[in-house]
Amino acid sequence: MSLTDLKRKKTKDTRKKVSVDDFIEDANNYALGKTAGQTAPSQTTAQFLKGLDKKSTKIYRHATFTLTEKSISQLDEIAKTTKVAKSKILRVLIDEFYQQHDNDQLTILSKSSR
Repeated sequence: MSLTDLKRKKTKDTRKKVSVDDFIEDANNYALGKTAGQTAPSQTTAQFLKGLDKKSTKIYRHATFTLTEKSISQLDEIAKTTKVAKSKILRVLIDEFYQQHDNDQLTILSKSSR
């Protein structure tokens, strides 16, 4: 056996190419604790709001995202006046937005992009 036999051979790149949309969808699924291809079971708003209590369930996952300074100050003010945790406020607002019809969601989003 010679030294050339001990040379490390290049490994082939076996990574699968993924579109940006698929990557974001997989990240969202991971944040919700779902596996790829798994859909969330339907639930009523009352069931969802019961799940907002951290003490009642262990369905929470840490998420990191960026907010504007204005959004942060508004969220701080809401949290102080309502004496509710910021994360719970965001969960409630996200659920309220999710419950809206598609047209209403688009209207809200178009107003916010101005």
